[in-house]
Amino acid sequence: MAHARARTLAALQAEIETRADRPFPMAGLSLTGIWENLAYQGVSPGEIGMKLVGDLAAGRARDAAAGRALTGPHRCDLAIMHAEKQRPAAECSTGEQKALILNLILAQASRLSRAESAPNPILLLDEVAAHLDRRRRAALFDEIEALKLQAFLTGTDEHLFEDLKGRAQGVHVDGSNPAILDTL
Repeated sequence: MAHARARTLAALQAEIETRADRPFPMAGLSLTGIWENLAYQGVSPGEIGMKLVGDLAAGRARDAAAGRALTGPHRCDLAIMHAEKQRPAAECSTGEQKALILNLILAQASRLSRAESAPNPILLLDEVAAHLDRRRRAALFDEIEALKLQAFLTGTDEHLFEDLKGRAQGVHVDGSNPAILDTL
């Protein structure tokens, strides 16, 4: 698991680094887990497994007192750094955080869309347009179209989707009569 996480993160980071020309901030990614860091250092899966077994055995009394396992792969977190500002995402504004995560989602979708072993991903983005300025909304729409992905974007404000007119199917559901559907 540690090696798979480390490989996946390295592939995602490489994809993000190809996206420097996008209007979304670049992210530096890392994993906080002990086991993943060992995998990054080239420690074999067998050695990592033996160390984990030893650490779990040594921590049994402590874990019993805590009522939970205090060591193990479940303790790993994804750490995200705003690359241009050299700030942890947790210290960035809400807008910067949303733009960072959107860049991660688009990078992962791009990476997965090229994978021969899996079907293209489907993007489900709820109220994403409401959190972006017009330039970033247009860039998001352009990128989804360029990736040739199926995407479902929801929103309560129709004007936020104006840049998609003629390029996407839009559906307006009238709450008083759900059978009424209009396209963009």
